[in-house]
Formats: sequence, C-alpha cells, structure tokens
Amino acid sequence: MLTFIGLGLFDEQDISLKGLQAVQAADLVYLEFYTSYLMGTTIEKMEELYGKQIIRLMREDVEQNPEWLENAKTQNVVFLTGGDTMASTTHVDLRIRAKDMGIETRLIHGASITSAVFGLSGLQNYRFGKSVSIPFPYVSSRGNRVVTETPYDTIKFNLENGLHTLVFLDINSEHGYMTVQEALSLLLEVEEKRQEGIMEYQIAIGIARAGSDTVSVKADFANNIDAFDLGEPLQILIIPGKLHFIEAEALVKLAGAPNRLLEDFE
Repeated sequence: MLTFIGLGLFDEQDISLKGLQAVQAADLVYLEFYTSYLMGTTIEKMEELYGKQIIRLMREDVEQNPEWLENAKTQNVVFLTGGDTMASTTHVDLRIRAKDMGIETRLIHGASITSAVFGLSGLQNYRFGKSVSIPFPYVSSRGNRVVTETPYDTIKFNLENGLHTLVFLDINSEHGYMTVQEALSLLLEVEEKRQEGIMEYQIAIGIARAGSDTVSVKADFANNIDAFDLGEPLQILIIPGKLHFIEAEALVKLAGAPNRLLEDFE
C-alpha cells in the first residue's frame, strides 16, 4: 500500500487527523520538499510530532529512480508532500507508476495554497482562469539574460476574459524563494519591452506565509512595488481580472487596496 498525504500549508501541525493516523501506522515514511516546502517546521519537528522516522527524497528519487516504490509492494508506505497531495504532475506520475507495479494507492488530502488564496484575498474561486508560474531569469547559451514572457501572455489572456490569474513564484537552489516584488518587477520588465499596457493601472495581490500566524495579504497597484514588501516566504501573487463588488470591497477592507477600487461601483 502506498498512501499519499498532503501536509497542508505551513507547519507540522497542519496535517489532518486522518493523515497523522496513517503516518503513525506506516512501516516507512518518505517526504519530498522540492515541489513545496513547509516554512514553519523542520523534519525533526515533524518526526517528534508524528512519532516516525522520515526519509527525505530528492528530486531524482521521485522523478527518475523511485526504487523505494518497491517497498510498497510488501509494506505500508507513506509519501508526504507540502500542500495537497497530487497538486503536482510529478505526484500523479508517481501514482501511475505505482499502479503499473500493482501497488494499491490512496490519497489523504491537505490544505492547498490554491484554495487558501480564495479566502485570504476575498476573490471568488470560479472567477479564476489558467494559473501560471514565473521562473527566475536565466542566462542563454549566448550569455544573454532571458526573462520568459509566458506569464505575461497568460495574464493578458485572462484579463481579456475578465478572469483572475494565480501566479506561482519560482523556488530554486540558486536564487532561493522568489518574492512578489521580484515577480512584479519581471512582469513590468516585459510590459516595458512590449508596451501593451497590461500591467498599467493593474491591481495586484500579494500573499505571504499562508497558514501561519503571520500571514500577510496586500493589494495595491502593480507598479507600486514598494507596497509589496511582505517579509519572509513563501509568497504567491494574484493578478485579478474584472471584480465583483464584494471582491473589490474585500480587497479594500481585508487587503488594504486603495479606496479608489470601489469607485467603479458607486
């Protein structure tokens, strides 16, 4: 048996009771922290609460050589991830591999940032379009700094259709955790290059440390980058499309957006 368990948003206490019971009943407990990370905890704290040794897997252990899957043929194995299980294509692929090996699987879900943002921002979940990720710039083979324009195009498409965009921010070993300020700077850099006016007078919403006691939610105009100093990671960005009155009111009263956001509804 292989049980996939989502750990939730922030620390070791976010695991569900059902998930905790499954961990405590397991023979082997594996964890991957490269697709998501619980900023409020450590593996040592998790082991203390769960009462189990946790074996951390690297990317190659999950995506390339998941030899540990063999253990699930004869033992009760748990696979832990931040957020909700199956939120990443990598995890779906792993479940398919297990199925092909004749291993029974089950899912125990956890809180996910993709659902938490609705409550934190006050935006309505059915008004979101396609989500997108912003990567850090990279250096091409010719030595040029390259900023990908795909996120800009996705936001443009959603805005043209009145839809909100959830923007995931890059995490990598070289640059660390991308901030909302860095993400907005990259979008504005593309805007300056293309001069399409997508980000001009555009409201943005930054959220940091969802699930913690120090969660920060801030709404302001995207070009007012200084307003989005949200502190520690993890952070996520929303570019809202056409707003319903309740959404606009929530952004003003709950996220500190400028009052002028309500002028269109007066």
